[in-house]
Amino acid sequence: MSTRVPQGVSAEVFEDAKARMRAVVGRRWVIDEESQGLASYYDIYSPASEMTTAPSAAVAPANVEELQRVVVIAHELGIPLWTTSAGKNYAYGGPAPREAGMVVLDLKRMNRVLEVDTESAYAVVEPGVSYFQLYEHLQKNKIPLWIDCAAPGWGSVLGNASERGVGYTPYGDHWMMQCGLEVMLADGTLFRTGMGAMENSNTWNLFKYGYGPYLDGIFSQSNFGIITKMGIWLMPEPPGHMPFMITLPREDDLHMATDILRPLKINMVIPNGVLTPDLIWESATKVPRSKYYTGKGPMPDSARKKMAKDLDMGQWNVIAGLYGPQPIIDANWGVIRDAFAKIPGAKFYTGDDRPGDVSWEYRKKLMRGEPNLTEFNLMNWVGGGGHVNFSPISPTTGDDAVKQYEMIRSRAHEYGFDYMGEFAVGWREMHHIFMLMFNRTDEAETKRAYELFSLLIDEAAAEGYGEYRTNLHYMDHIAKTYGYNDDALWKLHRRIKRALDPKGILSPGKQGIWPLES
Repeated sequence: MSTRVPQGVSAEVFEDAKARMRAVVGRRWVIDEESQGLASYYDIYSPASEMTTAPSAAVAPANVEELQRVVVIAHELGIPLWTTSAGKNYAYGGPAPREAGMVVLDLKRMNRVLEVDTESAYAVVEPGVSYFQLYEHLQKNKIPLWIDCAAPGWGSVLGNASERGVGYTPYGDHWMMQCGLEVMLADGTLFRTGMGAMENSNTWNLFKYGYGPYLDGIFSQSNFGIITKMGIWLMPEPPGHMPFMITLPREDDLHMATDILRPLKINMVIPNGVLTPDLIWESATKVPRSKYYTGKGPMPDSARKKMAKDLDMGQWNVIAGLYGPQPIIDANWGVIRDAFAKIPGAKFYTGDDRPGDVSWEYRKKLMRGEPNLTEFNLMNWVGGGGHVNFSPISPTTGDDAVKQYEMIRSRAHEYGFDYMGEFAVGWREMHHIFMLMFNRTDEAETKRAYELFSLLIDEAAAEGYGEYRTNLHYMDHIAKTYGYNDDALWKLHRRIKRALDPKGILSPGKQGIWPLES
């Protein structure tokens, strides 16, 4: 049995809490021993010791009724609960809590697809429903709707949306595509947002806003409540779909490519999120770094050029898709080709081009809503398992893309790491995902990774670039970069926290929102 207890809770009170929770969910589903799988809730991928965020226990209710009883017990006894739905996004901390000793509230057993409306194209899901599960449900029942999935197909539909994750079809802004929440507060109160607040509402998952203040947003990336059900809009299967990739031969091509993409996205010539991964990101799903370079420090240009030639990849690679009737696809593709043909050396690939290319195949699957796990091949790049994502947002301009790239690449190289990144163009903004890969079994390398990430936060913020989500260990640090008007936003967050969760039991410290001011 783990000897850890939540901070501020006596061993006697904690044992009482676990006994009462076992009476609700069954002995098997209160996990407080390594033999039961407690270590599966550790974060073993980030550049910090897993023991700094190791939970004391985990509890897994099977339904809303069990969840409510567990929450009431925790509220009564002051037990901090760290909520997770699937906990599969390891670059951001996976299922681990913010600090050691918290109890993980694992919602994986609440995994029912509650409804799929074929005509209005939406589903209602519980937190534990994965992309694989929803996809298989649609396939099994021959429902002509597409999901939009994150790269890890075993992730939670609800969990990824509530963390404001993104996908690869025109429905790729997941939080934008949610409609209607059922939420439980820290005292066990259950309510529904929007039209769902009406008894027998017939538009809960059709119209987001309902009547009065719109509250859904405060339950994304927050610790104000537990989302127990969510409506998610699905994409009707289009009459046609054409994925495409454009490889660009030079690092300098990033500037022109980004400026070309901006009007194509704003005018919806390209309807889905556009990805521009660099050479290493796109190659790492196919080969380990050791195939081309076994030395220390970042991969030299000579090795990069050989890898690019062997794999027929660009230094940057623009990836997106077109959807709809074939004449529309053809017309839009003509516009796109003409625009990118201005970049010398650009190569164009569509559909079944590039047979046997692992990275192209999994990208195509994601752009048609087919979940998979291929992107985890990236973990083979250096070995040792360590990875963490640095994810700043910027305007979609060539100047900003190059500025961020050069800033992050130079620091990564200074600390001895490869730059592995991609830009993702949304509606008007651009996500820049730098995946910091390191050998976690090397103590010195892990320490450098931690220091590099912290430095990048400060340097990006100084240039006006804020992160949109982050790993557990950097939540407080990043919250401080959103400090306009003497931290007015975060003071408001704390006021809401005190009002909705005065004992501070729900996910303390999430996104830097702690129960009490220090």
